[in-house]
Amino acid sequence: MFLPKTKLARSEALSGYLYIMPWILGFLLFTAIPIIASIYLAFTSYRGYGDINWIGFANFTKMFTGDDIFWQSAKVTLIYVIGFLPPGLVLGYSIALLMNRDVPGITFFRTIYYLPAILTGVAVAMMWQFVFHREFGILNSILGWFGIVRISWLNDTRWVMVAFIIMGLWGVGSGMIIYLAGLQSIPSDLYEAATIDGANPWQKLWKITIPLTTPVIFFNLVTGMIATFQIFTTAFIMTEGGPNYATYFFSVNIYHTTFRSLRLGYASAMALVLFLLILGLTSIVLYTSSRWVYYSGGVEVDA
Repeated sequence: MFLPKTKLARSEALSGYLYIMPWILGFLLFTAIPIIASIYLAFTSYRGYGDINWIGFANFTKMFTGDDIFWQSAKVTLIYVIGFLPPGLVLGYSIALLMNRDVPGITFFRTIYYLPAILTGVAVAMMWQFVFHREFGILNSILGWFGIVRISWLNDTRWVMVAFIIMGLWGVGSGMIIYLAGLQSIPSDLYEAATIDGANPWQKLWKITIPLTTPVIFFNLVTGMIATFQIFTTAFIMTEGGPNYATYFFSVNIYHTTFRSLRLGYASAMALVLFLLILGLTSIVLYTSSRWVYYSGGVEVDA
């Protein structure tokens, strides 16, 4: 622990360390130590009781060469990420553009769009179970007005992933708020200068708005990708991975392997693979960000 030389500085430093000590202890006990233990268990055979047997890379060998359920969960997770993340980013940005208007009642609409982001996962899952219900669901009732046959959203392998993507897009309000903050931080002088130069709304969007909000887009892309790969609550509550493993996401697989099969070592290996996958994709996004992320002062208005 580094302490300054003067008595007053040492006193202030000790007070600072004392105030942050609860957080440090919480981080060590509930985050750092469990992560280290999980990495160790990934190379062992352990069922939650008895001896912990070191088996090296046997868990990973079995995972990649002899576990069809692992590959199914990986495929399902990737399908969801690809099906939800790009439309979610675009939809959140589009709504933010609409909400970035100075019109009467705009605060009310901003609140309405953000409201889904503050609801708990279990409550959301139970609500959407009713929405997607084949016989009594609101969605099928609306589709029935147009003569569309009732769809068994949560029990049909062809439609269950579509249902999850629809449910995910409903909650883009959290990203919308961040986009909105980025939009409102753009200096109005740039738009005024572009107007004087004869720029139309589309040119302002592509030459000013989007480039200057790329840091916010980058942030939402990274955080959204991390969260999407870890989808669990809604899948566990609504389908428990079914039907026929169609929503058996990576996190659901880890949960079942840990608490139902009691294969803690194997589950830790899967968790490590998921961590490395997210880390790798995040690193790629970070590496390429210098090519498409612009910051204030680094963008030329070319109208």
